[in-house]
Order: sequence, then structure tokens, then C-alpha cells
Amino acid sequence: MLAFSGGHPPNPPNDSRDLTLLPKAHLHLHFTGSMRPTTLIELADKYGVHLPEALSSGTPPKLRATDERGWFRFQRLYDIARSCLRAPEDIRRLVREAAEEDVRDGSGWLEIQVDPTSYAPHLGGLIPALEIILDAVESASRDTGLGMRVLVAANRMKHPLEARTLARLAVRFADRGVVGFGLSNDERRGMARDFDRAFAIARDGGLLAAPHGGELTGPASVRDCLDDLRAARIGHGVRAAEDPGLLRRLAERGVTCEVCPASNVALGVYERHEDVPLRTLFEAGVPMALGADDPLLFGSRLAAQYEIARRHHGFTDAELAELARQSVRGSAAPEGVREKLLAGIDDWIGADHAQGLS
Repeated sequence: MLAFSGGHPPNPPNDSRDLTLLPKAHLHLHFTGSMRPTTLIELADKYGVHLPEALSSGTPPKLRATDERGWFRFQRLYDIARSCLRAPEDIRRLVREAAEEDVRDGSGWLEIQVDPTSYAPHLGGLIPALEIILDAVESASRDTGLGMRVLVAANRMKHPLEARTLARLAVRFADRGVVGFGLSNDERRGMARDFDRAFAIARDGGLLAAPHGGELTGPASVRDCLDDLRAARIGHGVRAAEDPGLLRRLAERGVTCEVCPASNVALGVYERHEDVPLRTLFEAGVPMALGADDPLLFGSRLAAQYEIARRHHGFTDAELAELARQSVRGSAAPEGVREKLLAGIDDWIGADHAQGLS
């Protein structure tokens, strides 16, 4: 198994509260990337797919996506894993296991991100693919007790007209579990403004706008998401730390950044965990929702991201509780779910700390 893949952070200090018991929302998890390594190996064997050692060795692959070659390798590994999801039962298994892992890590709400066009060829087309995914989410939510919804994401490497088609589809299924619309893949390709119409369609349909930005490129990418796509959340957004004015703008607007610390280091955005600007964003008042991104490739799930904040950035339990609150507030969860999670966070930190950072 990959390091931390069971969801439990290693060796928490004896005087620290258990982070797997901290209620939280998970807002940045990609569909294929949520797969358990053992499940990938079993599905690859089922379909006769040869897995490179990077996906079969049981340890996270060495990745670096800050150059074109590194990003291509990352995408190639992801595409190989995705090719092992071919039948409705594979989709149901992936979603159920992702829900189980999140529950184990203390998540009470999960918004899983998917581009259904990637699975459509094996599942009978675009609409059937999304229907199968949404049915799987509904079933997994019912079976595990985890609040779970879907964020449909367009691929910025493809034509903007395709994004508009996806936006219309996402709006069509807003009453079936789709809560948001995103934009993923290499942000060095495809200008945000090229996708403005797709995001307008999604917003007009009541969906939350949550494009990726500020990961592989700098603060300008985040500004483009705000100005051109009117983002309510930013996938990653960490490079905003390089621009104090942009930090103020994010804080004043209450735009949540879905920060994925383990992913940032694994892809070479930052060299060390200590370099990820969690403190800078937090102290600037920028809301954050820690996320695991792609546990299959990065080797850690949700609770481990909070452990990184604790171990490498000195976040106290009261501050970690506030991070969890920010994740809940930035979610699309119904008010009743939010209230329950926020109350659980207060219980975790205790009455003497519950009001400290809230």
C-alpha cells in the first residue's frame, strides 16, 4: 500500500487530538485519483492492463510536473489508471471505497470531481456515464452516511465548446447531485477567459464555480479565475501567496482555496512541505479547504493533509479546527449538514477552544 493510503497520519504526537476524529469537508478529490492502489491492481488484472512500476510498486511514484515532460508523465500515469475503469461496477466500487476512506479520515462531506467524458466511451456515452457516477454517489452516500456530491470538471486542454457542453450537462443534473463546475489539467495551456461562457452557463444554473488555478503558474492564474470565471472557490490557489494584494482580495471576497499540500510537494510546486505557504494564506485570512487531490499518485489522503499542517507548519489543534470549519463553510453542503459538522468540530476542540478562532 502507498504511504498513508489507509487514511491515518503517521505517529501523531501523544498530546495532540486525533485528526481522523476531526469533522471536516473534502472539496478537492479527483475521481480516478481517489482509487485505492490495491483496487487499481485488481482492475488492471481484470482487464489485462499492464501497469508500469510507478503504479504497481506500492510506493508513490517520483513525480515532478513543473516542466512539460514531468506533467506528461503524470498525465500518462493517470490515464493508465483511468483506463481500468470500464464498467458500472468499477465505478460503484471506486466511489464506495472513496467514501469509506473519507469517513475513516473524519470527512462528513465530500465533493468528488469528475470529467465524465473520460469514462463515456466505456459507459455508453456522456449522459449514461454521468448517470452511473451520480447513482454510485447516491448509493455510497446512503451506505456510508457520508454527505457526497459531484463537481463536473472540464478539461482546459480541450476546446471550450466541449466545456460548454459539460456545463449544460452539469446544470441538467443539478437536482441529481451535481453542485459545481470546475476546470482542470495543465493551467499553462488554455486561457481561463476562453472558458468564460461555460462558467456563465454553470453559474446561471446555480452551480458553484471552482476552477483550478495558482498551482503550476503564478498569481496571474488565480486572478484570471476570479476575473474571467468569477470563481467562488479556487482549486489549489497556493501561488496567490506571492501577491499580497491578491491575498487581500481572496480574503475580502471569502474565496476558498482548495489547498493540497502533499500534492504540491509531490509535483514539485514546492520542494519541501515547509515551503507550502499554508501559514501565509491562513494569516492573511484566506479561507482554505485542505484536500488530497489524487491519493493514488501522491500517497496520502485527507487526514494526512491536516497532519502536514500540524507537523510541518506548527498549526495548533485550535487552528486545525478552524481549517476544518473553513472547509465546511466553503462547501456546497446543505445548512443542516454544515451545522452538524461545525458542532462536531467544536466538540473535537472542546468548549474552552471552540470560540477561539471561529
